[in-house]
Amino acid sequence: MVSKSSPPKDLGKICMMRDLLLGTSDQLYQAIRQLLFRLPAQEAHERILDTLTWLDAHDIPQHILRLTRQQMFPHKPVSAGEADLPFPMMLAAGFVKGTGFETEAAALQAVANEENIIPGWRTMPALVGPIEYGSYTRWPRLGNPGTVIWRDAPNRSLQNRVGLKNPGAKAAAAFLTKNRIDLPPVFGINIAVSPGVDDPQQTQQEVLEAIRFFVYQGVVPTWFTLNISCPNTEDDPGSRQTEAHTRQLCRAVTDELHDTVPLWVKISPDLAPEQYQVLLRVFEETGVKAVIASNTLAQPAPNAPGVVAGVAGARLHVPALQLARQLMCEKSKRGYTLDVVGCGGIQDGLTLQNYFAWGIRAVQYWSALIFRGPLAAAYILREAYND
Repeated sequence: MVSKSSPPKDLGKICMMRDLLLGTSDQLYQAIRQLLFRLPAQEAHERILDTLTWLDAHDIPQHILRLTRQQMFPHKPVSAGEADLPFPMMLAAGFVKGTGFETEAAALQAVANEENIIPGWRTMPALVGPIEYGSYTRWPRLGNPGTVIWRDAPNRSLQNRVGLKNPGAKAAAAFLTKNRIDLPPVFGINIAVSPGVDDPQQTQQEVLEAIRFFVYQGVVPTWFTLNISCPNTEDDPGSRQTEAHTRQLCRAVTDELHDTVPLWVKISPDLAPEQYQVLLRVFEETGVKAVIASNTLAQPAPNAPGVVAGVAGARLHVPALQLARQLMCEKSKRGYTLDVVGCGGIQDGLTLQNYFAWGIRAVQYWSALIFRGPLAAAYILREAYND
């Protein structure tokens, strides 16, 4: 009789099969990446979304993807922000959020017409596990025109000023409600404050309305994230992160959720140290369960130095890690209970371990998909744990 602590007899075979699959998929993606990188980043992104739309509509690929995830990803459960995760990596918001629309009526009509307005909604969770849908604003947004996505391949980084392009919370909720049976067991929904809205009361009302669209229709995520830090619109990303505005907004959301869904908040990496101390205190006092550190880093856009675009990938890693370290130190010093979720430049085992070294239990990633392929998190986890 085998004891509970004994490894299964076929553990060696399982590991060999997983290593073979990981190696084969890595070689395949390297070949595909050469073709994708010949295209401008924005065109490559659009082709990937077209592929995801096709995959979402077919059951057999979904079955294969789920089996692939089960074989590739290690079982390393962790809890962060009162969410139970199968392993400590989640796909960050921004990749699976949907197309933009000019009006809410047009977005809702697309849902009624059975159009897939959120490419990847089914495929990405099947393949990579926990994801964060969004960001969604109260009203639809077409985003910024022209070229808005750039690739910095030598530095394994991306830059974008997409401008919160999304179908709006009402249409996104309607779409996910129609497809609720196929939603993943663990997922987050990211809600962003509306750019260009200066009235705090209006901001609060729109955020609450966005959340209600999902909850009242039975699309209840494992966590909600409040994004107060988007640098990719013309709205000042710092104006949403003052003590008064943040306290009022976080308190309103936590009161709305009544502890039924934990609230996380996503912040930017370029504020003053004193401002982070204030924000962390506000999050703790208003019942926020986790802070995501961090959003992209605002820098001049490659084609328009007069406007900003958010940097992700390796160029974000150092400032994001520094912020995460500061937050963890402040948390320890003050005895706060909320968690810090790392986010920024995680592309291999070492960069993941950099966050683990400061006591961070879970992280989000995005750019690693581009530079290491759709199974990036599986590679990274194996490298981090030497598994």
